[in-house]
Amino acid sequence: MIYLDNAATTYPKPPDVQRAVSEAMIHYGANPGRGGHTMAMSTAERVYECREALASLFHLENPAGVVFTLNCTHALNMVIKGLLSDGGHAVITDCEHNSVVRPLAALATKGVSYTMVSVDPTRPYETAQRVRRAIRPTTRLILCTHASNVLGIRTPIRQIGQIAQKFHIPFAVDAAQSAGILPIDMEKDNIDFLCMPAHKGLYGPMGCGALLCRGTYMLSTLVEGGTGSASLSESQPTELPDRLESGTLNVPAICGLNGGLRWLHRQGGVGELAKRETNLLGTLYTQLANTKGIDLYTPYPDLTVCVPLLTCNVQNLPSEETAARLNDAGISVRAGLHCAPSAHRKIGTVTRGAVRICPSAFTTWNDLEKVWKILTEIARNP
Repeated sequence: MIYLDNAATTYPKPPDVQRAVSEAMIHYGANPGRGGHTMAMSTAERVYECREALASLFHLENPAGVVFTLNCTHALNMVIKGLLSDGGHAVITDCEHNSVVRPLAALATKGVSYTMVSVDPTRPYETAQRVRRAIRPTTRLILCTHASNVLGIRTPIRQIGQIAQKFHIPFAVDAAQSAGILPIDMEKDNIDFLCMPAHKGLYGPMGCGALLCRGTYMLSTLVEGGTGSASLSESQPTELPDRLESGTLNVPAICGLNGGLRWLHRQGGVGELAKRETNLLGTLYTQLANTKGIDLYTPYPDLTVCVPLLTCNVQNLPSEETAARLNDAGISVRAGLHCAPSAHRKIGTVTRGAVRICPSAFTTWNDLEKVWKILTEIARNP
């Protein structure tokens, strides 16, 4: 199998991740922060190591601001509902995933509204100014994806962060497609809340994510319960991470995430793998651009504009049929709307979706060359 659905979940996982998960199941089987015995303390140390590693990677001053979640969707819901539970206005972009749009829509009955601004990947200043112009007196959150999961295009988070800081509005970033791929500096980018999954560019297991909080704003809680601290109080603690981390953590996945972070560091750190993937994808892009019957929707692969991701269609074919024919040839891609219909409206593919091709650290040119040959064959014989 040639696996090119890495924008959804990276596969395979590096040996470091596999070993870390296995070791956790054997050696770190107690609840972290819930006991004073040796195994509980050792488990807590492993969890804190991962907090420190994430804080260091994303330039978060205090590791206590690293909150482990179920996934990126969970983290985004914590931010959206934690800031807008009693109303207000949000500014988002037209590249957002349903993990952003649906929670906002669900809060409409509580008086929440939002404005969607268009991202122009070639004019970052204009994109940022569109965000500024969308701000209202009731705006209580600016939230944007760092990179579109459909188009790969980047949002100018540093410029938007400066605007959010100027207007004293919390700024949140969905790093589902950029964490581990593009450099992110929470301090320099003025990010108050950074949401990410473990299982994509960080190469960790599924079922784990993180919400990194800079501490400028406090979120109301989505879930309350046991934290291992302040147990006499009926109120949820105010300190992070306990305030947002009720219940038992997914320790094997957190250990696996830490293994992914160590592996990523040994590959040269954030950006190095993306350069290689971008170069590979650039060659495929050029060949597909010169193939009759192929529609390309993403820009030419360039890390200054987008993450390494390519979206296309074979003319006159539903995207699902193209993906099925690729699957028959042993190639795994993602078709459809990718849970981001507004991005598909942007490029006119909301009725048919599109085929998404996303490489990883383990993708070779032989893999992508086979994709090109199969797509060429499909285009000739639709």
